[in-house]
Amino acid sequence: MILPDCDGRLPQVDPTAKVMPTAVLVGAVKVGAGCFIAPHATIRADEPESAIIIGDNCNIQDNVVVHALARSTVHIGKGSSLGHSCIVHGPCALGTMCFIGFGAVVFQATLGDGVVVMHRAVVHDADLPSGKLVRTGAVLEGPVDPSSLPDVPEETFHFVRRVVATNVGMAKGYQGSNADELERSVEEQALKHPS
Repeated sequence: MILPDCDGRLPQVDPTAKVMPTAVLVGAVKVGAGCFIAPHATIRADEPESAIIIGDNCNIQDNVVVHALARSTVHIGKGSSLGHSCIVHGPCALGTMCFIGFGAVVFQATLGDGVVVMHRAVVHDADLPSGKLVRTGAVLEGPVDPSSLPDVPEETFHFVRRVVATNVGMAKGYQGSNADELERSVEEQALKHPS
């Protein structure tokens, strides 16, 4: 669902991107080429002078929340992955090929290229240099000594690349498919037969 904000600003979505119909984009959101926005993602740049810029070949997975405070920007670099149910809140900037794990929170932070924030971690008011790993469940708040963070292991970097490739493939695969009808059908069935 693509909606204007109170000032009439509408999201701009590249025609090669795929936004699933239960995802919600509001306001000054720009989605780059080849992106995949999964079901129930919420991406809102609806506060005054806010903006969200999503680079090419990113994937925003199920139940992710991306929001920008007034007069702030969220920038998500090319090839980045936002895992299921994470929150990325502006002001915030992610470099290229970043990975934000399931249930993680990133707020008021700057992440260099290739930073991996694992599941349920919190990064707040911190700047992280390129290629660093935030371990599962870690809490980083305020200035961070880069030497205290490990480099992203090679196997983790390969995992991130596979996630990007898979989701870019899904964006292409869903183009021209009946995915919208299938998703609506599943939603309707779930509403008729709640578990």
